[in-house]
Amino acid sequence: MTQSDLKTKTKAGVEVKEPSMFRVIYINDDQTSMEFVIGSLVDHFDYSEDQAHDITLSIHQEGSAIVAVLPYEIAEQKGIEITVKARGEGYPLQIKLEPVDQ
Repeated sequence: MTQSDLKTKTKAGVEVKEPSMFRVIYINDDQTSMEFVIGSLVDHFDYSEDQAHDITLSIHQEGSAIVAVLPYEIAEQKGIEITVKARGEGYPLQIKLEPVDQ
């Protein structure tokens, strides 16, 4: 078989889509400490201490807050990591993922 005998097949019209984006939402509770929430926002979402404090107050006052909008896989991983850490410290913090197009 020579080089000229080989044929390459290509598919026309293959679209590459942007990944679906999801909101990462913290749900307020009466047991998770503000320090834990602030720390998780700083450590996992790269907020400054002041930004994290403001978001934490918003979560507390409004009952929940969107803390990030990320591709699904990243949002899910961060949600799992923070939930595992919260449970390890005895906190019931809940994190919800919601598609942006809802």
